[in-house]
Amino acid sequence: MQTPTKRVEIIPAKRRAMILDHLRVNGAASIQELADAIGGSQSTIRRDLEQLVEGGYLERTHGGALLLQPLRASFEREMSLNAQLRHAQKAAIGAEAARRLNPHESVIFESSSTVMEAVRAAAGRNLPLTVVTNSLEIALFSAQHPAWRVIMPGGTIRPGFNALVGEPGESFFATVHPDVLFTGAWAVTGNLLTDATLEVASLKKAMVQSARRTIVLVDSSKFAAPAFSTFCELSAIDEVITDDGIAPDHLASIRSYDVKVTVVSTRDAEAVSSRAG
Repeated sequence: MQTPTKRVEIIPAKRRAMILDHLRVNGAASIQELADAIGGSQSTIRRDLEQLVEGGYLERTHGGALLLQPLRASFEREMSLNAQLRHAQKAAIGAEAARRLNPHESVIFESSSTVMEAVRAAAGRNLPLTVVTNSLEIALFSAQHPAWRVIMPGGTIRPGFNALVGEPGESFFATVHPDVLFTGAWAVTGNLLTDATLEVASLKKAMVQSARRTIVLVDSSKFAAPAFSTFCELSAIDEVITDDGIAPDHLASIRSYDVKVTVVSTRDAEAVSSRAG
């Protein structure tokens, strides 16, 4: 007699990210459909949907939910949930980005979840680096690497986001000239790179002006309506790294601005992520 397979419990943030990804692909779904797709009970899915509706991600429908598109320009995803969204794509993008680094370079790691994946991949390469970051998570992770010197620019911690913004960080970036910046973006729209808040956009603008090279790490869902505040134009960017879910028209649009684009395959990574979940 075959032993029943034990269900692997999924952490709430990952489960909610799976719900959002399912709705992104399918548009809308019933509670039963989501329970079947994700593996949770209907009561668990119902509670998740209630939290996602309260957070501004979804609109409830009779017996299910509908993804809100586009999201508000100033909307910001919960940090733990955002880290789980499209994680396979982010990991593949981060691994590709880490290949751009050379020994003894100085690098700004901006506080996005995709950049965090680049940090993890870079640590695996065991290169000596000078790391500058406004992310508490990245700083604590990087401080464990014996060959990395870690510098934080200072500023005010954003509640709920574990990242520094404002002064003295912005002024700090006017005094240093790192080799490369890895940054994310809330949205890439035509020639504009935007973020949801003035404070974050202002700091990213200072980072871009500081670095010799800027590489933008964004998964394919980020090619969307602009967020609230612009931090730079594509003309200031040296390379965009994204995943193979990018629409052909978005890819053509970036290339029309004479910006290098690297598209990574995520099929194998998605399969591994699915088995792990």
